[in-house]
Formats: sequence, C-alpha cells, structure tokens
Amino acid sequence: MFEDESLIRDYQAIASTWFPKGQQKIIPTYGKHHGAKLLATVDYESGEIYWEEHEKYDAQVFLTFLENIVVKYPKGKTVMVLDKARIHHAKLIQPFLQEYSDQLELVFLPPYSPQLNIVEGLWGWLKKSVIYNVFFSCVEEIRTTVQSFMDEISNDPMKIVDRLCVRI
Repeated sequence: MFEDESLIRDYQAIASTWFPKGQQKIIPTYGKHHGAKLLATVDYESGEIYWEEHEKYDAQVFLTFLENIVVKYPKGKTVMVLDKARIHHAKLIQPFLQEYSDQLELVFLPPYSPQLNIVEGLWGWLKKSVIYNVFFSCVEEIRTTVQSFMDEISNDPMKIVDRLCVRI
C-alpha cells in the first residue's frame, strides 16, 4: 500500500476552469488559513482507501495512524510505501516498527519523487473533484465534502485501481 498526507485549506484553491466570456467566476475568501489535515493509504492491489483526519501532522499522529493500520490489516505483512518526511522515520515510531516488524514494513521512496506515490493521484483527484474553485465558509464544510468524496469513490474500488494504479 502507498501512504501520504495532504492539507486541504479552507481558503480557495484556484484552478483553471471554463466560463462564458465576460462572466469570470469569482471565488470569495476571508483570509484565514485553517484546513483539514489528511493521512491516507491506497491499497495498490484492491483499491481500498483508508484515511484519517487530524488537527496536525507530527510523529505522534503518524504513530497513531500506524497503530490503526496494524489493527485494520491484522493478517499477513503490510508493506507501506511512503516518502521520507520527518514524521515517517521519527525516533518515536521506531519501537513500534520493531515490535510489529513481522506485520508492517515501511519502504521509502527516493527523494523528490512524488510521481511514484499512488496517493498523490488521490489528492489530485480529490482537489479537482471537490475543492478547486469552491468557497468553503468553514473547515466543517471541507470535512463534510472530503468525507462524501471518499465515501463515494470507496464504493467502487476498481475505479480507484483503474484511475490510480498502473496495471502490468
């Protein structure tokens, strides 16, 4: 499986779009910088998505995420492919990784290679589908929208595989 984090901010994400000539779309803003901080995995084989939202990103949050992954996937060994963010190799998580080494292994991508992480495609899909050119009046609106998107795509795991995973 692949893992990554993303921040969905509560101010507008402007992207290119079409509109009738002379009727440019105007996206309001209120200048705050709150948002939803997401962690997610995509199972390359099955298309299953597991995700969580947290108030912040730090080693403790990542450790909690890993603990939840071990509970969610109790059988066999899970190999998690991820970038080399500081929280992914923090000293705090090392005892956990040693204790669960027969159940969970982290494999780090080369530096500066987001194109190799399947979850980056999920973030792009999420942002293009529900975030770009939309004004959210509060973080709760973002959370609700993200939840709806994740629920919707999770109903069809093969659509996730077809969109995000390279078939050999």
